[in-house]
Amino acid sequence: MDPFALPPLAALLDAAHGALVGLSTLVEPLAGASAAALAVALVTLLVRALLIPVGVSQARAEQTRSRLAPQLRELQRRYKKDTERLQKETLALYRAEKASPFAGLLPVLAQAPVIGILYTLFLRTEIAGHPNELLAHDLFGAPLGTSLVSAVFGGTASPETGIVFGALLAVIVAAADITRRVLRPPFENGGDSPMTSPAMLRVASAMHYATAVFAVFVPLAAAIYLAVTVVWTLVQRVVLRRRFPLWAPSGSGPTA
Repeated sequence: MDPFALPPLAALLDAAHGALVGLSTLVEPLAGASAAALAVALVTLLVRALLIPVGVSQARAEQTRSRLAPQLRELQRRYKKDTERLQKETLALYRAEKASPFAGLLPVLAQAPVIGILYTLFLRTEIAGHPNELLAHDLFGAPLGTSLVSAVFGGTASPETGIVFGALLAVIVAAADITRRVLRPPFENGGDSPMTSPAMLRVASAMHYATAVFAVFVPLAAAIYLAVTVVWTLVQRVVLRRRFPLWAPSGSGPTA
């Protein structure tokens, strides 16, 4: 069953389609044939601006985790054979600090509906019974409704598609690499953190590049959203790291 055949979701998708088409028309004198791509970028910036309070909450939570790292490490040592007790004591510690161990997930969860709607908008040939105008748009000759994987394996890949996706992937990977190197918590470098095992650090490092992998499977419009998002997130985290510096492993105080 198609969930977007349900009246509430169909109305939501139709409204999103109308809003994006309207915004594309508004910026067309400025962007020409790439108006819809610019509209997607502008929507991304709007969403990210609305999520600034969530980003601040995430930065506060990261600062709290760095400060609590020695206590979390001690709890892990003390209750390593009692997983249930470890979970209870960890949650109790966070409650005492009025923080949440899941605060870092908020930006991802908040954006999930937006990326889902964008993904759907550029996959469907019809929206609420009428033709999908957005599929007629492109970015420098690369169709907004085509993913890199479908273009390559479907035999429809063009030089324009390869260049545009290549540029977006380069931006995403560069932002991920800078994030991994510059924003690594100081307590990962051998400090008192429950996340300092080599295996966990390798997983955390690989996760920085997951967005680039995801971007090759989604329509170009969604890849644009992802590229703008990772750049915004990098800049925002650098600014917020200065506002909410992490605590050094020595416990001597916060450090940028």
